[in-house]
Amino acid sequence: MKIALFGGTFDPVHYGHLRLAEEVREVIGFTSVLFMPAAIPPHKLAGGVTPVAARLEMLSLALSSNPFFEVSDMEAVRCGSSSHSGKERSYTIDTVRALLSEFADVEGGVEISLIVGCDSFNEITTWYGYEQLLELVNFVVVARPGYAVKRIEAVLPVVPGSKFWYDEKIKGYRNKSGKIVRFLLNTLLDISSSHIKELIREGRSVKYLLPPDVLEYIKREGLYV
Repeated sequence: MKIALFGGTFDPVHYGHLRLAEEVREVIGFTSVLFMPAAIPPHKLAGGVTPVAARLEMLSLALSSNPFFEVSDMEAVRCGSSSHSGKERSYTIDTVRALLSEFADVEGGVEISLIVGCDSFNEITTWYGYEQLLELVNFVVVARPGYAVKRIEAVLPVVPGSKFWYDEKIKGYRNKSGKIVRFLLNTLLDISSSHIKELIREGRSVKYLLPPDVLEYIKREGLYV
């Protein structure tokens, strides 16, 4: 099994997210793409994020027509448990370890890759436990409008960067643990969740920016007004 983990706020999910996931799945041949909304993303203020239950519901509506897409509530359950009072920050390293443990008994094994924008990968040294993360999973780094795609040696410090070398066969970088960092040329759809919310607040149309079922849910629940 080859699983791509697509994390983010998804507040709300839109066609930019969906098209990106479909292109990554097709090019690399993933068995499935697992959309996992962060309960409280580390780089965002908790007060400005829609409750995770609503974001999970919007994802379920958006992904229902694609058999290769799945939604996971793993981070929502972990961070929303009574022991954490719903206020613990969500770190990718913890999610990856939990997933690896969950799939440990799968026959033939499971290969997990993270889908990340080049803007996030350029700042990976700010991620909690990033060096261990690079040893545990593959990375698929995708282009984002307005952000430069940097070579791996320009992103990582000397010591962790020295563990990678370019592999022509995969058109990407491989490290000593066998994990891969691959840069993918994808369609650049300049759609953002923040812009969608701004349009909704202004009473303007967001048609063709996100799936109709998601838009109907937003209207029904009175979100972003």
